Amino acid sequence: MRYVSMTSHNIGMNLATEQYLMNNKDFGDEPLVLFYYEEPCIIVGRNQNTAEEINQDYVKEHNIRVTRRLSGGGAVYQDLGNLCFSFVVPSDSEEFGDFKSFTQPIVDVLRKMGATGAEVSGRNDILVDGKKFSGNAMYSRNGKTFSHGTLMLDVDLSVVADALHVAKDKIASKGIKSVRSRVTNLRPYLSAEYKDIDVPTFRDDLIKGLFHVDSLEEIKDKQYVVTPEDQKQIDKIYEQYYNNWDWVYGKNPEFTTKRRKHFDMGTIDARLDVKDGVIKNIKFFGDFFGPKDVTELADKLTGVKYNHDAIKQALDEAGTQQYITGIPTDQIADLLV
Repeated sequence: MRYVSMTSHNIGMNLATEQYLMNNKDFGDEPLVLFYYEEPCIIVGRNQNTAEEINQDYVKEHNIRVTRRLSGGGAVYQDLGNLCFSFVVPSDSEEFGDFKSFTQPIVDVLRKMGATGAEVSGRNDILVDGKKFSGNAMYSRNGKTFSHGTLMLDVDLSVVADALHVAKDKIASKGIKSVRSRVTNLRPYLSAEYKDIDVPTFRDDLIKGLFHVDSLEEIKDKQYVVTPEDQKQIDKIYEQYYNNWDWVYGKNPEFTTKRRKHFDMGTIDARLDVKDGVIKNIKFFGDFFGPKDVTELADKLTGVKYNHDAIKQALDEAGTQQYITGIPTDQIADLLV
């Protein structure tokens, strides 16, 4: 395994670095693990409608950076008390959606640091005493998969409720109290020697735990350091995606129909423009996962008659699990009509 400790505290630059290393560097069969942490920011999932996920006035007033990531899942708030980690592996080495294969090594190290109640739970979370301190998302392209997640060591939780909007269907299904109370920081669960640990030291101790060494000096040959040439390419990716208003917010078309539902494997929010009984425009938002870009599925539904049988047939032919993993095709058809 190789590792990278990023020096930037800009979430957009860190996501650009992650994307560059995944797509442009060949480490053979060696997995790559990356660690980074950043100033206050909100990262929305690939398939989400940014404007509906954030409290724009609060975000602007508090200078919180907003960007969109390549992977699915929901919006998350991060600050300098949160540590991010990413694993990059060949796509054929792991099954898409198998978060536990990536998160379990992290959990094993955290247990040795005192968080004995830490466990992988549900679709993509890590919990301690039933409370969430880590969410994870996954993305697959060009023969590689990366799975990235958060570790809330000491995040300012008071900001989360004000910075993020919670969709009404999620409030109805989980309740406001349970959504807020199920999130926690990890620090109180660590053993005494780690109670005052800062994020850089926490990162280094995790790296040593993953590599089973006592000092980073022992694995200095395993560290990859971004070169000036790498950085030039990373800067281009940053401007193209993560510092680009069109990528982050998008230009949403006018929709005449909205269909939204929360499933166990994620929320689907579909906006449709139907004319003369035919779908003229459709766009998907949500915190679902899928190895392929959901806009391809939208393209396959454009021009289809707006009735259940026609939509179900189009969805079957498209293979919905490639775009929206874990939600049955017939349930998606039921939602759209």
